Amino acid sequence: MKRDLLAKEETLRAKFLRNKFGPAGLKKKDYHVAATELVDAAQLPHPDAPGRHIDEDILAQLLSQATDIPYKKIDPLDLDMGLITRTLPRGFARRHVMLPLQERGNQLMVAIADPYDTQGLEEFARATGREVTTVVTSKRDIVNIITQVYGFRQAVSGAAADANSGANLQNLEQLVRVRSSEEIDPGDQKIVAAVEYLLNAAFDNRASDIHIEPKREVSKLRLRIDGILHDIGEIPSGVHPAFVARIKILARMDIAEKRRPQDGRIKTQRGEREIELRVSSLPVAFGEKVVIRIFDPQVLLADVVDLGFTTKERDVYEGWISRPNGLVLVTGPTGSGKTTTLYSTLKYLARPGVNVVTVEDPIEMVYEPLNQVAVQNKIDVTFAAALRTILRQDPDIVMVGEIRDKETAQMTVQAALTGHMVFSTLHTNDTATSVSRIMDLGVEPFLLASVLTGVVAQRLVRRVCQECATERFLSDEQIVALGIPLEPGERRKLPVKVGEGCVRCRNTGLYGRTGIFEMLDVSPKIRKMIMEGKDAKEIGKIAQLDGMTPLRQAAIRKLAQGVTTYEEVFRVTADGGMD
Repeated sequence: MKRDLLAKEETLRAKFLRNKFGPAGLKKKDYHVAATELVDAAQLPHPDAPGRHIDEDILAQLLSQATDIPYKKIDPLDLDMGLITRTLPRGFARRHVMLPLQERGNQLMVAIADPYDTQGLEEFARATGREVTTVVTSKRDIVNIITQVYGFRQAVSGAAADANSGANLQNLEQLVRVRSSEEIDPGDQKIVAAVEYLLNAAFDNRASDIHIEPKREVSKLRLRIDGILHDIGEIPSGVHPAFVARIKILARMDIAEKRRPQDGRIKTQRGEREIELRVSSLPVAFGEKVVIRIFDPQVLLADVVDLGFTTKERDVYEGWISRPNGLVLVTGPTGSGKTTTLYSTLKYLARPGVNVVTVEDPIEMVYEPLNQVAVQNKIDVTFAAALRTILRQDPDIVMVGEIRDKETAQMTVQAALTGHMVFSTLHTNDTATSVSRIMDLGVEPFLLASVLTGVVAQRLVRRVCQECATERFLSDEQIVALGIPLEPGERRKLPVKVGEGCVRCRNTGLYGRTGIFEMLDVSPKIRKMIMEGKDAKEIGKIAQLDGMTPLRQAAIRKLAQGVTTYEEVFRVTADGGMD
């Protein structure tokens, strides 16, 4: 194997540089490709983990074992940027591939890629006058963090200087391309580079939202990952206006208007896929707060089989959406995954012989096979008005982004009555309440009963990290809280999975999310109840007797399967699901 790698050294070196730096990578004569990077590029199969290759992390762990130096996977969200930049010059950090991680008194913990580089460690200890302890980390992680941390800090410092000197940052750029961290030139306009470093950090960490929050002295930067916000750093308050202006320019927003909320969007590319960014600005006490929602097509346009349905639920859902006409409602609070479910459904149904039209406020992500219409209330392009025209556009499938008022509700039902398959969303806690809500909006019960096919209520639960999952048992108190009765003195051992915390999940024990669903199939019995105007409680009770699984029970099933945790069950179903 060693002889094979040596024979392919130049080929592997070229492959590595091309993957890291793009087409210009072969010209990077100043970048020393380490042996660990060559092995990673070779994609050698891991002998103990089918489907996985020997990468730099595995090699770093082997180096750790060989040198008795602890191994540490760096969490990019748990770094002290100030410590890194004030302790170690960028050139020295890149040359010796090392990174300060923590300080305790006179002691510094330093991550190194090459534990045999004693000269570099001695120079560093001598220059800082500190006692140095080391941990082994992959070169890839250290180099990426050096590029992002020093690049971001330098860009922000430069932007602060530009702001103080009154530099004009209004660069009206027409095309948006967010470069990778390696492609950003230190000589670029500083605020441009700072924004691109932030976007790259969000992409690298699977963030769904970026929050830029102005405070009195600084602006906080936060990322929402798997539904939870994480602080990642801050920028000086003097840089904030320029930072926001740059984002607003990219999003085609009015940079002069700072008193009113605005919305915009950015389309960029990440590797081989395009990513949509939706931007919202809001004036708050200390300036404009900006939130960037990230729509990754790999998530938003997932296959229906990957949404989290059980086999039975998927069969029922596919039965609904395969009908030639009818109305399917998807309900749940903001952030419950409704958009992902609908877009995945439309992707499943869209084909050359089908005309799929959507009306949205705003269009979440542009997807070419669909004909997408944006609501524009200022010029009276409302949901209802757009629907009237859509029905004259020979549609087969119609998606209404949200039913908010009487007119939209009536037009949505009318679209289904005239032989179309219609999808829409509501903000209700469970399926039965959605039926009542539509009737409360003025739709006649007999009309709703004739078109409604099914209702899905959903939530997103965080998944147990499979890298560090271990088996535990629920306590008696937890078993009772889940609604499982225990006789006096009875003891049960119910096994569940819990993540102990590892480098992959940043010691949270949780990684990624999946859906839980409550599915109301409109059977003849339910249809009759709707026609009679029965309330949500009665409809929900009969639906459960007919076999509908409430949200809480769906979450408990995921818990029993080892997919999620006891705490997640109660976190996401505290507001609803039928009991």
